[in-house]
Amino acid sequence: MEVINEFFNMLKASHLYTLTQALILFVVGYFIAKAMSSAIERIVSNRMTTHGVFLLKRTLFYTLLGLFLLSALKHIGIDLTILLGAAGIFTVAIGFASQTSASNLISGIFLMIERPFSIGDVIKVNDILGEVISIDLLSVKLRTFDNLFVRIPNESMIKSAVTTMTKYPIRRADLKLGIAYKEDIEKVRDILLKIAEKNVICLEEPAPLFILTGFGASSVDIQFSVWSRRENFLALKNEMYQNIKKTFDEQGVEIPFPHISLYSGSASKPFKVVMNDEAKNTADIASKE
Repeated sequence: MEVINEFFNMLKASHLYTLTQALILFVVGYFIAKAMSSAIERIVSNRMTTHGVFLLKRTLFYTLLGLFLLSALKHIGIDLTILLGAAGIFTVAIGFASQTSASNLISGIFLMIERPFSIGDVIKVNDILGEVISIDLLSVKLRTFDNLFVRIPNESMIKSAVTTMTKYPIRRADLKLGIAYKEDIEKVRDILLKIAEKNVICLEEPAPLFILTGFGASSVDIQFSVWSRRENFLALKNEMYQNIKKTFDEQGVEIPFPHISLYSGSASKPFKVVMNDEAKNTADIASKE
């Protein structure tokens, strides 16, 4: 009896030793995978985009960790063929149960191949504007400028129009203006060009663009477009509007506000207008001048 008990104790001890070895193998593999992925990140950080570095680091980490996990399972005597067969059946069942997730997964692969934007870019999806903080297989995560976290499924990203605001190094600011009909358009054009010339963050090339967009209800509508580096876009837009308002006031250029003129034609009776004493005095002085 004692011999049998000793044999079983040795068997249990041997099994525990094997489990300990497998656990140590997995833990060591985790740290090796983490160190290797960090090392590859430092090596390629100056040669690849942020998005590419992120994907390479994550792929290398999980690949190495998976290999060490399989080695640990094989070390304790688990048949990997049976395990892979069960995983295949499980994957098929999950695929039927979660078609939306599968669609997002496929869309995520297309996004990673096409790379319309990278981590750190500012994008606009429908009415959502924010900075890309993560590109995953199922979704894209954004941080909006009012510090909100937004998760957008990859399927929606594929189906929607996505505008990358930081794709190119320069941007154009389109300033919408209106001047009174009595103003000299050439004078206004010269004023706007001088304002752009004095602004240090306004680029000389491409040159500012002056466009008459039409005749509005109470103003001549103008689009004045100026260029800047993308990081100076908002600063340029704010400074230009402030300088235009200040200069127009100094030069006596009228910026009209919307108003309505009442007209009584021959087919309708005239409107009765009643003026108070103050208005009558003002009208008399105006007529004498």
